[in-house]
Amino acid sequence: FRRRRVSYAGPHKPGTIVVDTRRKYLYFVEGGGRAMRYGIGVGRQGFSWSGSAVIKRKAKWPTWTPPAAMVERDPFAAEWADGMPGGPRNPLGARALYLYQGNVDTLYRIHGTFVPSSIGKAVSSGCIRMINADVADLYERVPTGTRVIVLQNGAELEGDQFDEEDEKPRGRRRKRRKPGFFLFGSLEDEC
Repeated sequence: FRRRRVSYAGPHKPGTIVVDTRRKYLYFVEGGGRAMRYGIGVGRQGFSWSGSAVIKRKAKWPTWTPPAAMVERDPFAAEWADGMPGGPRNPLGARALYLYQGNVDTLYRIHGTFVPSSIGKAVSSGCIRMINADVADLYERVPTGTRVIVLQNGAELEGDQFDEEDEKPRGRRRKRRKPGFFLFGSLEDEC
């Protein structure tokens, strides 16, 4: 699920974000037949959504305010019902991109996580999560007003619009160390 540039032959204009929840990738369409691909974590059963939205707000080290439904079912969220300041224990991670439909906040976000093992899985309460380095990279690439298309079950991507084998990683692979601990609450209770 590492970030990499891939070929793109789809209908979406450069500057569009396409989220494939089935494959668990987010694509930022760059133009010239290319897209930047990022691994993501997505909403677990009953907490996912699809459709089109626009990024209307961006935040570095955002405050996390859990929705009322999450506060009711989750003691960790209830503790922060009035908002948790940004920082290393915050479930939104290093950056957040806020998704709107018209002028209505969808309450869904593209955001960071301090639980990198959640990438590639369906464990969140509906938001699209990325490792912090990737969400920081995407944050710098996209302005407010960026269109986001979220597809369930790879709906529009069946024609292999993205060539996953196009650009191979270069150089030697380093052995990754597994972190000894995580810095905050449960994996399932993140946005």
